[in-house]
Amino acid sequence: MTNPTAAMLVIGDEILSGRTREANAYHLALQLGRVGIDLREIRVVPDEHAVIVAALHALREAHTHVFTSGGIGPTHDDITADAVADAFGVGIGIRDDAREHLQAAVGPGRVLTPEHLRMARIPDGAALIRNRISGAPGFSIGNVHVMAGVPEIFVAMLDELLPDLETGRPVLSREVRFDVGEGRIAAPLRELAAALPALSIGSYPFRDATGFGTNIVVRGTDAALIDQAIDRLEEIRGALA
Repeated sequence: MTNPTAAMLVIGDEILSGRTREANAYHLALQLGRVGIDLREIRVVPDEHAVIVAALHALREAHTHVFTSGGIGPTHDDITADAVADAFGVGIGIRDDAREHLQAAVGPGRVLTPEHLRMARIPDGAALIRNRISGAPGFSIGNVHVMAGVPEIFVAMLDELLPDLETGRPVLSREVRFDVGEGRIAAPLRELAAALPALSIGSYPFRDATGFGTNIVVRGTDAALIDQAIDRLEEIRGALA
């Protein structure tokens, strides 16, 4: 069985300018691997309506799932919801259920401001993603899942979303350390990768207090194949001693 695939669309001028450090892709990659969804692409775009729409069209046609991060807050530059509605050709407006989530978060008796209500605007036909942190919901429409950029809220929304998604076989990962540079092991690694094409075999050089070397990371969904690769890597490492 082939695992579902995914892309992440990070939306925000603050990421591209360096003003804000992107943190959600790291968490998403780990969690998707755990449930057997292969993250294949991460794209970062500015707060520009047409650019967001074009990216959504490309990514949702190429992957099983698309996860977005950012641009669903109360300010003028939070335009993700409108862009998603445009990409799907549907209307958008304040939803009663989204309003209820926000009212529960701010407390009974408090009047929701126009800024609150802006976060209750949901594309027609979308399903809400609950936000236990601040109340402002994300949403899913088609294969696109729209979530907040604030890392704590992104994590909470993903926790709500993942149990309901199509998943596959968890991605397993093991690592072997070599205390030599990449050049010393490039040839046998090439042979190993060709022999086990179902696995991802990555080479990552490092330098630390003890010197330099290379970590080889093997990833895949077949534990037996990973064991085979690790055995071969240990043979290669032993031959270098």
